[in-house]
Amino acid sequence: MSTQSDIREFLASRRARITPRQAGLPAYGGNRRVPGLRREEVAMLAGVSVDYYVRLERGHLAGASEEVLDAVAGALQLDEAERAHLYDLARAVARRPARRTKRTRGPIPQSVLRVLDSMTGSPAFVRNGRLDILAVNRLGRALYSPLFTEGAPRPVNIARFQFLDPHGRDFFPDWEQSVHTTVSLLRTEAGRAPGDSDLTELIGELVTRSEEFRTVWAKHNVRLHHTGRKGFRHPVVGEITLDFDAMELPAQPGLTLTAYSAEPHTPAHDALQLLAAWAATEDASTTADPDRTGSR
Repeated sequence: MSTQSDIREFLASRRARITPRQAGLPAYGGNRRVPGLRREEVAMLAGVSVDYYVRLERGHLAGASEEVLDAVAGALQLDEAERAHLYDLARAVARRPARRTKRTRGPIPQSVLRVLDSMTGSPAFVRNGRLDILAVNRLGRALYSPLFTEGAPRPVNIARFQFLDPHGRDFFPDWEQSVHTTVSLLRTEAGRAPGDSDLTELIGELVTRSEEFRTVWAKHNVRLHHTGRKGFRHPVVGEITLDFDAMELPAQPGLTLTAYSAEPHTPAHDALQLLAAWAATEDASTTADPDRTGSR
């Protein structure tokens, strides 16, 4: 899809979810032809002309000032992630990339790998915006062991496993929430990097092969994913719910280090210790594994 199409559908979907009452507008009687706000109502709330807002919603964000984008974001009651996504789309349409390119990246720095290795009590990994796992510590590999099966495409991709692998649904017990998180992260990355051919190919594959992905993708939801809780149904330790913190790596733009933890003296903490014991009995060849050292 083009960036202009993404803009049009994103703004229309945000407009459709807000009622006049939520926007502080009088709701007159009679049938409304749209489920949410009309374009002219958004234009009034944003302080721009109707013709100008219609042009914006048709995908013509290039040249729109920060003040206008902020006004539109306020009128549509966008949250932090949605506001950032709107700015990403505006930057993308202004750049108009001539062609899609592969984003090449060198190996994960040794200093980052040392940090991963030092986190012996926490599963941790480094991913890119496409949700490829590019580096992982021993406990992280043990936690995500269903993804690292022999013969699985490398680098391991969380979204591909979740939607296309027959074990994906079993591994994520809170399926609906997990699905929406994954798709929202990919939609966010698509706004940041519309010219990334690897990302485009992945999204095309998922849209083609997964009806569930296709349905959620059409919602145009985006999100920031910095902290929270995530559940797993692990084949060895059973169901486990862990806290996570995701930290972007300033020296490696586009990469995020995610670490899981559990409160001491809880079932989740006991499960992590069991997972660590199991990992210690497995093949300790991760040091030479290209998935651990990173290749992008």
